[in-house]
Amino acid sequence: MVLDVITSDVPVPYREALERQHQLHARRVAGEIPDTLWLLEHPPVITTGIRRNQEANILIDPSVVDAEIVETERGGEVTYHGPGQLVGYLFVSIENHGFRVRRFVKRLEEAFILYLADAHGIKARHDAEHTGVWVGMDKITAIGIALRRRVTLHGFAFNVNTNLSHFDWIVPCGIADSTRGVTSLEKLTGEKVDFRAAAEGVAASIKSCLRYDSGPE
Repeated sequence: MVLDVITSDVPVPYREALERQHQLHARRVAGEIPDTLWLLEHPPVITTGIRRNQEANILIDPSVVDAEIVETERGGEVTYHGPGQLVGYLFVSIENHGFRVRRFVKRLEEAFILYLADAHGIKARHDAEHTGVWVGMDKITAIGIALRRRVTLHGFAFNVNTNLSHFDWIVPCGIADSTRGVTSLEKLTGEKVDFRAAAEGVAASIKSCLRYDSGPE
């Protein structure tokens, strides 16, 4: 199998990215492109998933902090995207992964666990209660996948050099447990991380864990 990787070098507004997501998804459904991963950043935005009554998990007036709220069709609840966060959208035929979304998500989590261990010596983990990738009790990667016509869309948000104070705007992923939080690669390493290198490392790890052929992106 082949995974094509697209990278945007400047932040893409969320609504613009959502429109392009739908275009890429349609092209993958039609067989015009192979399985594809799009890596990018967003300007500050709060997004909601398909669950109802998520407004209570938004703790600030978005107009005060110059962010917008966008409703999406992904799984999961409220999340934040912004500069310094590596966002990845996946347009993947689930047939290539045995028609099992849960297995696909676990392999995606494993890609980050292996990347963090190999590139930074950080021990990350799956969580029995919550989707995503965790370091201790802090989430470093949020994952929310939607499936339409047997092809995925949406994907993950990996905190590289993210401003973690912006997560105070929401109850991240609807998890109100005070013992849990969010973290970033910058916080864990104590220094700003080369964003491009992180993106390349994550892409390579995803290819490996999702059983794609290695090779040029």
